[in-house]
Amino acid sequence: MGHSQAEKARSRERILNAAALQLRELGLAGISIGELMKSARLTHGGFYGHFESRDDLIAQALDRALAEGDASAIRAGSVKGPRTLKSFLNAYLSKAHRDDPTTGCAVAALASDVARADPRTRDIMTAYLEKSFDNIAALIEDEDATELAISVMCTIVGALTLSRVASDKEASKRILLAARRSILDYAELRRTSRA
Repeated sequence: MGHSQAEKARSRERILNAAALQLRELGLAGISIGELMKSARLTHGGFYGHFESRDDLIAQALDRALAEGDASAIRAGSVKGPRTLKSFLNAYLSKAHRDDPTTGCAVAALASDVARADPRTRDIMTAYLEKSFDNIAALIEDEDATELAISVMCTIVGALTLSRVASDKEASKRILLAARRSILDYAELRRTSRA
């Protein structure tokens, strides 16, 4: 007896959810189809009933991980009122985000892996980056905010990555604070110089 379409859809969701989590935790190379299917409580042989290939799974799981990280950032950045550049930076450059790459920004967790991935996977992250630049630009009170938004994204991803590398927690904290202060100071300087 075959599986119903609803059961198949639920199984696919379990696989994608597990893969998105494993991607952020282990990187693109860390995904093992056997282990992934086991964690989704499915058989290894059933994988190809859901995905064309491992590359297909990686691309779709990356898309899921990026969307989940974005949703998490929006929730965290707007807990105490309207979302602002400062609230976004406070959430992104936080100890909680630093300490939990499995639920945070997939760009910071996976950018170096994706840079070496197939074109489809790179296209998915590229589209996400463009969306992120637009979202950050909307938080900047400036008519021409696109270039600054790109700079902000580069700074926060780099700062988060380096803060995760630093074995000294105080050094890690200083990296996050320096990036946040630098961005906010520069945004204020731009705002006052245009006034």
